[in-house]
Amino acid sequence: MSRIGVLALQGAFLEHQVLLERLGAEVVQVRLPAQLDGLDGLIIPGGESTTIGKLAVAYGLLEPLREFGRHKALWGTCAGAIFLAKDIGLDQPILGLMDISIRRNAFGRQVDSFETNLRVDFGGSNGSQAQPFRAVFIRAPLIEAVHGAARPLAQLEDGRIVAAREGRLLATVFHPELTSDDRFHRYFLEMTK
Repeated sequence: MSRIGVLALQGAFLEHQVLLERLGAEVVQVRLPAQLDGLDGLIIPGGESTTIGKLAVAYGLLEPLREFGRHKALWGTCAGAIFLAKDIGLDQPILGLMDISIRRNAFGRQVDSFETNLRVDFGGSNGSQAQPFRAVFIRAPLIEAVHGAARPLAQLEDGRIVAAREGRLLATVFHPELTSDDRFHRYFLEMTK
């Protein structure tokens, strides 16, 4: 059984916990550095990236999270993807681990939130990529570019990148935890092995 942490400083962490537990994972809500010990992976949920950064600094989590992400699987959703990226074009506390350029609120304000179907190659031969993934975008950022070893995992029909992977790092600018489709959470659990 995988032991997965969900950064529980702010944002949609409970929704991730419910999906992970449904898949049989043991889930730890992470608020302090010591709670990272023994985890196989960690999810940084959506919320507000500046708030997540400030709270990570206040709780002494910034450097322990960086160190964790250098060796273990780390997944950022929406604000978590911003927190994970190397380039966000702003001066705020971030982990700076994943070689992607990301722009906050790229699709507009809360009222401009939307849902769309995405083609995602989850790998494997089970045909899971054949079914579209219904993605929920809420004040979403955008992955403007991938660099180095990072590669796109999902794009909108116009080619804009909305999910990327670099080794054990995963970024999605939408909210897989707000749907009943657990393929991204399964994919992340595979990444932790």
